[in-house]
Amino acid sequence: MGASDISSALPDDQFDALCDLLGHRFRRADLVVDALTHGSFSDQRTYERLEFLGDRVLGLIVAEMLLRRFPDEEEGDLAKRHVALVRQEALAEIAAGLGLGRFIRLARGEEESGGRENPAILSDVMEALLAALYLDGGLEVVRAFIEPHWTPVMETVSTPPKDAKTTLQEWAQRRGLPLPSYREVKREGPPHAPTFTVEVTVKGKRPALGEGTSKRLAEQAAADMLLTVLKVQR
Repeated sequence: MGASDISSALPDDQFDALCDLLGHRFRRADLVVDALTHGSFSDQRTYERLEFLGDRVLGLIVAEMLLRRFPDEEEGDLAKRHVALVRQEALAEIAAGLGLGRFIRLARGEEESGGRENPAILSDVMEALLAALYLDGGLEVVRAFIEPHWTPVMETVSTPPKDAKTTLQEWAQRRGLPLPSYREVKREGPPHAPTFTVEVTVKGKRPALGEGTSKRLAEQAAADMLLTVLKVQR
């Protein structure tokens, strides 16, 4: 499908607006359509496969950016920065700032439940669009988009960030306690948009619960809640 065939799947004005936003005129419009299609809209061609590739493309370019920007930092500190820049929250924030939500192809029910503002969906679509840029234009095209949008996020943190799980683990270790344990206690919602509830336990302390659109995010939320209860500075 060429760009001229896009109208049956995406209005021409939306296609043009998205190309302008991403700074690239797509030759393969099918990549754009797939990258914008949520599982509630179609059970065949969705953004999931592109999301898989986009995650890795983003990881590579962000790693290069960090090596250039912080030439004297150790690998462990670079890894912490990398995690902060490629995690769902960063992707969703950038996607929301660009207004990508208005382009996503959603079923009516998903749209009415706030799907266009859902951080998990925005993050997934952002990754899928990065893959589309890479497949259509190559590494330099996707790098030209990533660097100006991720650099401001990278520059906002002067020291390598610590996530809640790492902070809680270090707090427990300083007190000679066993490592925190995490347990999934509930999973709700449809397969394409689940919500996880996770419980975190530290010996001698009351457990805390956290929710998220993935187990990783739910664990972070639970750790953050327990740190708040323990009044631990971060």
